[in-house]
Amino acid sequence: MPHSSETAAVANDAHSPPQQKPGTAGGRGRRPSWLSSLGADFPASLVVFLVALPLSLGIAAASGAPVMAGLIAAAVGGIVAGSLGGSVLQVSGPAAGLTVVVAGLVAEFGWQVTCAITAAAGVVQFLLGVSRVGRAALAVSPVVVKAMLAGIGITIILQQLHVLFGGRAAGSAVENLTALPVAITNLELHSALLGLAVVAVLLGWKFLPAAVRKVPGPLAAVVLITALSVAVAPAVERISFSGSLFDAVALPALPDGKWSAAAMAVVTVALIASIESLLSAVAVDKMHSGPRTNFNRELIGQGSANVVSGMLGGLPVTGVIVRSATNVEAGAASRASAVLHGIWVLVFSVLFAGLIQLIPLSVLAGLLLVIGAKLIKVADIRTSHHTGDLLVYVVTLGCVVFLNLLDGVIIGLALAALCVLWRVLRPQIHAHRPPAGTLPWRITIAGSCSFLALPRLNRVLHSVPEGQNAVVEVNADYLDHAFREALLAWQEQHRASGAFVALEEHGSTALRDAADRTPQRQDPREFPLPPRNSWHDDVTPAVLPGRTSDDGQPPLRSILLGIDKYHRRYADKVQPLVQDLAEQQAPDTLFVACVDSRINPNLMTSSGPGDLLTLRNIGNVVCSDHHDASIDSALSFAVKGLSVDSVVVCGHSNCGAMKAVLADAEGPGNAAMGAGFDAWLDHARPSYRELIAGHPVALAAEAAGYSRLDALSMVNVAVQLRKLGEHPVTGPALAAGRLQATGLFYDIRTARVVLVTPEGIEQLDPSMAVH
Repeated sequence: MPHSSETAAVANDAHSPPQQKPGTAGGRGRRPSWLSSLGADFPASLVVFLVALPLSLGIAAASGAPVMAGLIAAAVGGIVAGSLGGSVLQVSGPAAGLTVVVAGLVAEFGWQVTCAITAAAGVVQFLLGVSRVGRAALAVSPVVVKAMLAGIGITIILQQLHVLFGGRAAGSAVENLTALPVAITNLELHSALLGLAVVAVLLGWKFLPAAVRKVPGPLAAVVLITALSVAVAPAVERISFSGSLFDAVALPALPDGKWSAAAMAVVTVALIASIESLLSAVAVDKMHSGPRTNFNRELIGQGSANVVSGMLGGLPVTGVIVRSATNVEAGAASRASAVLHGIWVLVFSVLFAGLIQLIPLSVLAGLLLVIGAKLIKVADIRTSHHTGDLLVYVVTLGCVVFLNLLDGVIIGLALAALCVLWRVLRPQIHAHRPPAGTLPWRITIAGSCSFLALPRLNRVLHSVPEGQNAVVEVNADYLDHAFREALLAWQEQHRASGAFVALEEHGSTALRDAADRTPQRQDPREFPLPPRNSWHDDVTPAVLPGRTSDDGQPPLRSILLGIDKYHRRYADKVQPLVQDLAEQQAPDTLFVACVDSRINPNLMTSSGPGDLLTLRNIGNVVCSDHHDASIDSALSFAVKGLSVDSVVVCGHSNCGAMKAVLADAEGPGNAAMGAGFDAWLDHARPSYRELIAGHPVALAAEAAGYSRLDALSMVNVAVQLRKLGEHPVTGPALAAGRLQATGLFYDIRTARVVLVTPEGIEQLDPSMAVH
């Protein structure tokens, strides 16, 4: 006997032990999430540790701090910030972005006071996180973040090339770039070969069997090439440091005077560390598809790490994009990788310093070269070019490389903001010369129209020769009083030259809105359309010379003006949409609608060109007895010729055909309409009989508060659906499931659509109140 899904669910629950929350005791509950991802996090943490170790030592040396202070900061950043931070895959530690600042503080205050400043900056960061200002980091243009990553990648490459060649990296990208020829000349062969071997292993790792690739490529490359270096190049330069990690622990001290300078230093370190950490977190989020960063929690985690690091004598801690990118590339799945990396720094620095010192510097340089290169993405450059942000990308990248990370990001953000202001505040204003002298000039205005655009507006408007007719199309989302006054003043001036000027408004903000009120952006849905019969009243026949009738009256003025507007505004945009329909059509639905002029099937169904094959007749009727060739041929062409998937019958409120049916049955009749019209009503008269008999649709319409006339329209839809099932063309297709039939009713008063079924009606818009 088959089981339903509910039965299966009950059965499974009956035989399953109650689930426990992660970390709870007892039975065979689920393992904590960090344990389930330990297989990915463990090797990734080792890779990050290998990258963090030399970076931490180098940053400490460049900052003028004790070398082991970098390892303290690395351990604290991994354990504390990794545990408490809001970014799952970000790795924290001492960062190059604060090197210059810390060096200045050490020179001015000494090391122990610098530690106190670090701890105080951590408190400030913690308070910023509690104040919930962290989400401001999301207000960063993606192109700035991508350029920042690329700039960091170039900086890493320029630095590590010198190490790869057996030399020393300089303090700036300019120095590293200018010193490259000398570094190549003084190449140390063994060092370069070892580094290039690491690069080769990393590039070729993806081509190895899947079983081998379970080991992270960076870890395998460092271990293999290090073992090789011990055998073939024992004299190559390796990682080195002296002293114990515990010897470097130094308690902070308060400054001896200079309190204002110390306070400013606290704010500076807190802001730089916060900005760098948040930007790094934003960048890391773009590298993986896992949980997104909680920026306020990230600030709390970074602040806590800086308090601990400062109290123990460590460097300031930030989120570091190099280690974070390495973490992501190595396949980390949770924050356990960052925490474990901090533990490895701590354990290895205390117990296994000798093993660390076996790793050649060029091996780590090769690893960092690959990591840096992966931060530079050609796709990002291509995207920035297509989106018009190439200038922002190039400037940000250049400033990050040749200035520093913070200055580069600030300059990039400022330039991005200026570009946005330029695009938003600068409307598109163009004058289009007519192809023939008899046609009017066309002025198009689109965008935010403010006083800032008045110089351009006046220049374009006055390019129209005096006496030439003009049509001004205003498509504004914002329009202020100054812009309105300038436009209307030119209109009066140009009319004084004997020309006609028509103003067409298509945007969400109208000229009248800026007359005597504060300008504001409006929801396009709130923009009131002018009365139906006045849409073309502001355009005189002079705009379309030669298109009036013999007596001077323009009987087709509305249609011809509409066609002119279509050609001017929409033809070029519609042409690509219908290009593939020029030779054939493939509609999916036959839409049977009434001839009523108030209903547009494509607008009602949000259908594109060619989606609907529309049959419109009086009363949206079909027949099942071959009495009408026009209906039968349309059904045959749709089902047999075009193989449509569905047929829709749509009635509407206040239907004239249904009024005629009621008049025929209950009123004076329709003798004036003639015998042909009376014969046509035979297709709709069954609907009246169903109404009188109490059809379920009629009862549902009455209960919903619809009028007798509208109830008849709904019953008529249901009757026509039944006729489709009886028709020799549509009936077999419906029975075989090759065709579907749907009934709709369009309520003109509310502009909403109701679903009509043989059993009743259903409101398709739940937010609409029933009549």
